[in-house]
Amino acid sequence: MSTQTSMTLTLDDRDEALLLFGSRDQHLRMIREALGIRLVARGDIVHIDGTEEQVDQAERVFQQLRQMLAKQGTLSLEDVRTVLAVVKTGGDRQGEENLAVIQPGRHVRPRTDGQARYVHAMRDNDLIMCIGPAGTGKTYLAVGMAVNMLRQSAVKRILLVRPAVEAGERLGFLPGDIAAKVNPYLRPLFDSLNDMLEPDQVKRYMENDIIEIVPLAYMRGRTLNHAVIILDEGQNTTIPQMKMFLTRMGNGSKIIVTGDVTQVDLPRQMRSGLLDAVNRLKDIERIAIVYLTEQDIVRHPLVQEIVRAYEDEKPRKKKE
Repeated sequence: MSTQTSMTLTLDDRDEALLLFGSRDQHLRMIREALGIRLVARGDIVHIDGTEEQVDQAERVFQQLRQMLAKQGTLSLEDVRTVLAVVKTGGDRQGEENLAVIQPGRHVRPRTDGQARYVHAMRDNDLIMCIGPAGTGKTYLAVGMAVNMLRQSAVKRILLVRPAVEAGERLGFLPGDIAAKVNPYLRPLFDSLNDMLEPDQVKRYMENDIIEIVPLAYMRGRTLNHAVIILDEGQNTTIPQMKMFLTRMGNGSKIIVTGDVTQVDLPRQMRSGLLDAVNRLKDIERIAIVYLTEQDIVRHPLVQEIVRAYEDEKPRKKKE
């Protein structure tokens, strides 16, 4: 028999509570019914009663929703449904299923609730924008999704794309031919790909144009059907570049854009195409915008502390 327990959640203020609870407490009712818990809200205090597993799930649901609310400024019923689906799928926080098999016994899979939301969004939408700090698995999971879809014949091709501006250098000033010039920028994409497929298979796919790894500038004028197209480091696109890239989508294709908006390497006067796109496209159906946080970092545990230390330098809003 499961042990009964309870917890009390204190929100920041009444404004957060109103947005979190939803119109006429719709969100609270949905959470209560989905998890089978007793939920009582008074002002900015939430009391939760249920089994240990139910209360743990409720805590995770509220944590995810509060993170989403802080980033988006609002919550929809669909947001609540997605978070509930993610949290209820297995107590190990590993999401609905494996994405790609790297080798027997080793799989690509989400390892946090935030990553599971991301995978859920990639499955259910045609255009996905994922924003988060280094180490949250944005690109790795996107490549895993693409490899999985290719193996299942859901798409015919994978394109991995990157803008080549991270070092603040113009390609013309770099030594070597174009392959040598862009290779350092595309190396992280090669690394993800080589972790999921045998090197000979990657080589064969690339020779047959089943997998392409290209700089963003080479995407102009193309229309891509039945493909997964991943744009990495999307924060380093300009607005015209992002528009050009997003309009490459053809029939049966899926576009995934990843980026860290705290690491924009564009000239100071230029607005990031990723930030602009998130603002323009946030209310369009079949477009998902997913925010990951330092809690979704799955690299060395110190990376989470390093990200948090740099975040702490930013000025915070004063509470009234």
